[in-house]
This record gives sequence, C-alpha cells and structure tokens, in this order.
Amino acid sequence: MRGFGPWLAVLALVLLLSALRLRPLATAVSLAWLAWCVWTWVRPKRPRRD
Repeated sequence: MRGFGPWLAVLALVLLLSALRLRPLATAVSLAWLAWCVWTWVRPKRPRRD
C-alpha cells in the first residue's frame, strides 16, 4: 500500500484543481505526472558500484 501514496496524492490534487475550475492546471499536473512515470520506467539503468 505504501507505493500508492504518491498516486493517490496526485489524484486528489487533480480532482481538487478540477473542482476549483482550474482544469488547465489540473491537466498540466496530470501530464507532468505521466511524463515523470514514463521517464522512471524507461530511463537507462545506472551501473551499480559495488
């Protein structure tokens, strides 16, 4: 459940911004979160120094 914290926080923020009629800002937050998630999934792995 710990991994869902950031997802739920972003979802709550987007819903709040949408309810406050700040939909362009909510869209920007959503797209930034999506871009960050995609980047963390596809970024090259860093070599480990043991």
